[in-house]
Amino acid sequence: MAMVDIKRLISVAKGDSPADLILAHAKIVNTLSGDIEEGDVAVCQGVVAGIGDYRDADRVVDIRGRYIVPGLIDGHIHPESSMLHIARYAEAVVPRGVSAIVTDLHEISNVTGLDGARYVIDCAESLPLDLHFMVPSCVPATHLETAGAELTADDIAAALSWQETIGLGEMMNFPGVLFADDSVIAKIEAARGRVIDGHAPGVSGRDLNAYIACGIGSDHECTVLAEAEEKLQRGMHIMIREGSSEKNLEALLPMVTDKTYSRCMFVVDDRSCADLLRDGDIDAVVRKAIALGLEPVRAIQMATINTANYFRLARVGAIAPGYFANMIVTADLTGLEAEQVYYHGSMVAEHGAPLFAPSILRSEEIAHTMNVKPFTMEALMMPSSMQGRPVIGVVPDQIVTKRLDVKARVENDCVVADVERDILKLAVVERHRASGNIGLGLVKGIGLKSGALASSIAHDSHNIVAVGTNDSDLYAAIKEVERMGGGLAVAAGGDIVASLPLPVASLLSDRPLQDVVDRFEGLKKAAVGLGAKLGDPFATLSFLALPVIPELRLTDKGLVDVMQFKVLE
Repeated sequence: MAMVDIKRLISVAKGDSPADLILAHAKIVNTLSGDIEEGDVAVCQGVVAGIGDYRDADRVVDIRGRYIVPGLIDGHIHPESSMLHIARYAEAVVPRGVSAIVTDLHEISNVTGLDGARYVIDCAESLPLDLHFMVPSCVPATHLETAGAELTADDIAAALSWQETIGLGEMMNFPGVLFADDSVIAKIEAARGRVIDGHAPGVSGRDLNAYIACGIGSDHECTVLAEAEEKLQRGMHIMIREGSSEKNLEALLPMVTDKTYSRCMFVVDDRSCADLLRDGDIDAVVRKAIALGLEPVRAIQMATINTANYFRLARVGAIAPGYFANMIVTADLTGLEAEQVYYHGSMVAEHGAPLFAPSILRSEEIAHTMNVKPFTMEALMMPSSMQGRPVIGVVPDQIVTKRLDVKARVENDCVVADVERDILKLAVVERHRASGNIGLGLVKGIGLKSGALASSIAHDSHNIVAVGTNDSDLYAAIKEVERMGGGLAVAAGGDIVASLPLPVASLLSDRPLQDVVDRFEGLKKAAVGLGAKLGDPFATLSFLALPVIPELRLTDKGLVDVMQFKVLE
């Protein structure tokens, strides 16, 4: 155990020497046994020395019968989806009791390659939050879009040697696995013996067998109970996801039983800054699971020790001798409101406020990533020959879409939006290589009656994605995102009515959480004022360009049929 005086630790554990800290008179949630026990927790050098009857310490905090819960671990999160710099993200989640995250930093890597991932990891080094890195396996996610970077098997092998790396991130290119694509297999081979995360929506039967046989150990894309049960039966660990736009908890919770719970964990995948401020992170998932009837200790196990065990994280996820003293003090397990948060034995948050002031590293290379080839509004026009194309159908509260065969409206020999039927114009503008690629299509389910929305957050390649009722506002919103160097924009009547700059890799803001949320809420309010009927239309918009989630998507290369894994002519 690095940097720990083992002899002193033994002495403190035996009661022969004073502890650095004692949390006295506690109800301790034991995630190892599933029990709640009463006693004191003695801490030495950031590590739990012992549990029992301890009185001698440099500092004794009498918590008067409150609960002590292990620090929470979010096992699959893209912090970039919060639009917050990692330092600001930590300010948001650490006071909620989150002590560790597992992330592949896939979003920023698609824009800037491993340089972006290294930047975030370096920024996180001084934070009271452990960042465990899973090397992104799919940069770009597919050949069906243009990304800002490409990671080869050699790149992945190099990143697997980093100290912070624990495995290979979600293998989204499941068709590449099933077709035994050489480049995909080379990446899996590079990570052999390490944890490899999966991403296999709808994959079942023999295809599922083949996918798992490669060494892929988890899945977070289950949306129905039968799918989750099959994947668990075949050996996968199931990540039950409850994010801002992906809400699978209620559907999947019945699979959690005495027999299965140890192979299940909670994750958020993607969570907006507004949801972090209002509801929290993985703590919000635990609360909701308890509200849906899951026993509180079991719910906590699924956000702590289960996650630690799957990812082979040593000495975290429990409160026990030798474990790091990452702890939450709370009066009520049901509400799981963190009164105090400890990281390595130091109090880092109290009553929802961080007690640390992170520094933010600057990088000019990460700050300037917008590179759009000049174009005019005419480039957004869709000729009438595109009338027969299928329409992307939004599914509320899910990131899957439906293929809709709906005849589009035509005016002046051009396909146009039809607000009466909620069929809107969708555009994806390539912004990494100034290629001039612009994908055009139609989407149903956003609800706009006027105006347009645009964003440089467009999973996974993060080109500019925009939806609108007319070409003038569509063009204005796209150009505003370009002008800001990345961000979100709402246009109406040819004017910009709301915007949020995201200058770090065109994905992140280094402004404080409240500032970002205020601007973001202003954007959502403006979108609702234009008719948007979704809780977070920007979250939905961000996934419409993701060609690895069925059924239909739009990228800068055109309309993609995910089931056929090709761009439609």
